[in-house]
Amino acid sequence: MTPFFQHSLIQRPMPIYEYACGACNHRLEKLQKFSDAPLADCPACGQPALTKLISSSGFQLKGTGWYATDFKPGNK
Repeated sequence: MTPFFQHSLIQRPMPIYEYACGACNHRLEKLQKFSDAPLADCPACGQPALTKLISSSGFQLKGTGWYATDFKPGNK
């Protein structure tokens, strides 16, 4: 396999952005590249009123060495 071909098979994660429409309160998620321009037009009402939401990601740290597993009161 050539290095170019191997490189093209690598999947790069793309973030899921959340948007909300200021006109009709429609909410949506969009899988976009970092370099993609933010969405502007709402797919529900057609108005250019979409804003990108700031949301937290959900993850859980596995293993030991973390506060929840080793240092939290009552875990011993």
